[in-house]
Amino acid sequence: MSGLFENDRNYLLADAELEIIADRDKLAQWRHKGFGPAYYKLGRKIIYRGCDLNAWAEARKIDPGKMSAP
Repeated sequence: MSGLFENDRNYLLADAELEIIADRDKLAQWRHKGFGPAYYKLGRKIIYRGCDLNAWAEARKIDPGKMSAP
């Protein structure tokens, strides 16, 4: 997979690209519950690395062609 995000880029909550995954409120809920992509908390800033976002998204990939029949 080429990735949904640039691997070497830092993404902040204000970046519209994060909407691919979830809105700001949903990301906050996930962080509170210990779910969602890995992130850094530096002071009050939340920073997501592109490589972490891509890894998280790839782990949730569903390939219907590889699903076994019931």
